[in-house]
Amino acid sequence: MTESILSIRRLRANYGARTVLQGIDLEIAAGEWFSLLGPNGSGKTTLLRCVSGQLSPTGGSVWIGGHSVREAPERAKRQLGFVHPPDELPGLLSGRQCLEVYAGAHELPGIGTSTFELAIRLRLEQALDQPVATYSLGMRQKLSILLALINDPKVMVLDESFNGLDPWSASIVKNELWSRVERGGCAVLLATHALDLVMRYSTRAALLLDGSLEKTWDTRQLRLLQSQGLDALESELARAAQTQPA
Repeated sequence: MTESILSIRRLRANYGARTVLQGIDLEIAAGEWFSLLGPNGSGKTTLLRCVSGQLSPTGGSVWIGGHSVREAPERAKRQLGFVHPPDELPGLLSGRQCLEVYAGAHELPGIGTSTFELAIRLRLEQALDQPVATYSLGMRQKLSILLALINDPKVMVLDESFNGLDPWSASIVKNELWSRVERGGCAVLLATHALDLVMRYSTRAALLLDGSLEKTWDTRQLRLLQSQGLDALESELARAAQTQPA
């Protein structure tokens, strides 16, 4: 593998007395689409929140582009695109104002042509001057994705971020992300239950169970499963889950 753009080392996280993540080690390089699988409550969202800096881990570290999320958060986050949950967007602002705030936070001169072009492809441009409070779930999801991409990030982090999108828009977003991965300038970390996404786009994947990475599939292993079809991946996931200690 080439040099990691995202490095997670011995990461631990707690909610109160409950341990949620237990010593996670993960390296992801630019040009990779890494899918994180696991049942509800396994720690996927907690892991992504540690990567984005929204949650401080109780141990270990996260590095993005060689910068520590804890010790140099501004430099690390300049290279990060995190798709926030749609319900966390500010309802009183318009979509355009949200984009302007994000552009300013990244010290960009403006929103950027590529962002407007993607908004047009997603059929969101006519709603950009409306309050976010009037948006449907799908429209909010589209705006969250535009916000995450505004700074041309080196790492895109998504947590079930295709939920609420119509098939047409979901396809546009997937292809946009894949084109960035294919060019080698971006890595994707996606937490998902959608095995069809793993089959179609992932270059590596892992199963998270009870806060530990129970199984990781490298590119060769995943390509073999993808060539065998969805049933093969489902069977492999079931076997990995069954080997977990009681």
